[in-house]
Amino acid sequence: MQAIYKSFAADNHWEILLPEISMVALALLLLLYELFGRGSFKSGKNHSGTIAIAGQIAILATLLSGAFGNAANGIHFGGLVKTSYLGDFGRIFFLSSSILTSLLACTYLNKHPLAKAEFHHLTILIAAALMLLLQSHHFVMLFVALETATIGFYVLVSYCRHNAQSLEGGLKYLILGALSSTILLFGSVLVYGAVGTGTTGLDGMNFAAIQEFAGAQPEDSLLRVGLLLILLGLLFKVGIVPFQIWIPDVYQGAPTPVTAYLSVASKTAGLLVMLQLLTGPFVSLQTFVTPLLSLLAAITILFGNITALTQRNVKRIMGLSGIAHAGYMLVGVIAAFQVPEMATRALIIYLGAYLLASYSVFGIMTWNAGHDDADQTLDDYLEFGEKHPALGFVLVIGLASLAGIPPLAGFIGKLLLFMAAWKAGLTTLLYIAVIGVAASIFYYFGWIQEATFRFWKAKDPTAENQEELQTAPSTIISTGLLWTLILLTAATVILGFYQEFIPV
Repeated sequence: MQAIYKSFAADNHWEILLPEISMVALALLLLLYELFGRGSFKSGKNHSGTIAIAGQIAILATLLSGAFGNAANGIHFGGLVKTSYLGDFGRIFFLSSSILTSLLACTYLNKHPLAKAEFHHLTILIAAALMLLLQSHHFVMLFVALETATIGFYVLVSYCRHNAQSLEGGLKYLILGALSSTILLFGSVLVYGAVGTGTTGLDGMNFAAIQEFAGAQPEDSLLRVGLLLILLGLLFKVGIVPFQIWIPDVYQGAPTPVTAYLSVASKTAGLLVMLQLLTGPFVSLQTFVTPLLSLLAAITILFGNITALTQRNVKRIMGLSGIAHAGYMLVGVIAAFQVPEMATRALIIYLGAYLLASYSVFGIMTWNAGHDDADQTLDDYLEFGEKHPALGFVLVIGLASLAGIPPLAGFIGKLLLFMAAWKAGLTTLLYIAVIGVAASIFYYFGWIQEATFRFWKAKDPTAENQEELQTAPSTIISTGLLWTLILLTAATVILGFYQEFIPV
């Protein structure tokens, strides 16, 4: 027995988890700063945002430089963790999302009397949990990492506790999120029952054991029902129809930086976990789930784009259009069943483009919002480009990239994703996706039209004073946010021309 324990201990390579450990240490440092430093939100000298951003940038730079160590891809910690290329991408992606969320939060928190250090603390912990999520090789590890991130989101969505819409959104997300987690957990238990019972001698929660059993018994009904329930739980996190009911209200009620975090990081986590499961432990059941996922992807693309057409609230537009983007990404996951390398690379580029464009738009929304950012409408962006030319340009590039206009990154992402779908034989899905893109141009360009043109709408002279009152608090933009938006815009343009740095 002692030899077994020693073999397990020898497999615990803690150095491969140094990025996550560093994130947790940074989160604890913020709490210590709040406790012992002058970190009270009532103080005008709160530097928690600076500490959070600088610390995360340092961790990202260290990660990119390879200073944390380049452990070979493999299984560690007794089968709980598996390092892989997709896991490494997830680390960079979620860390980048967390940095951008913290940057947006600095602007948001300056407008609201809310605790600053705790916000950044939760943001960092969520990122660390999502980084671990994509390295999970066991359902226990997957569920713990997923729930750690989800609980953090519960708090952040309702963080603006003096706002009724934020509290309502947090309650809805809590109830429906708990339901989806229950469904996912029930599905994993059924898989364990199918794999880990009888005389198999297998660990029914271990991905390698599940893949071995599923390869030998792909027709097992308990295994199939378990997989369906697991997928349903993940589809909720992504916002795939019919599990999207929470998105409009939660996205509108949540603080804008949290909406951006949910839209980008949470959606990406669910999709990449789904990709890992269906190309890993459940690879032999791809044929079984393809018709269902294809149907849901088609409905999601059409639903998201059609329902966004009549919206005036910009947070709801981003939420409903995000549902459509989730449908496009799901097409990439399905295409990966037939052309794994091509589809995975296309999906990674698409996700990168989506991150750049989404945070550009949400950054503008965060800066332009008044005290209550839940009720931002297209009318709030009337003549935005004339009043703020540089920021108007950022907004136009971000929205155009989300719409898929060449030569921006969003266009290349969609093009590569559609090429993978064509190569995989998903012709019907491809046609529906093209229709969805055409529909999305209407509401994205409607927003651009509001922000950059005014000749079609007569100006109401009685509203001039009100407009001045609404825009006065936002006349000065922080240097950090301004440069971040410029860099995101430049990266959106560059990624549209150059993608060779992304390996296959």
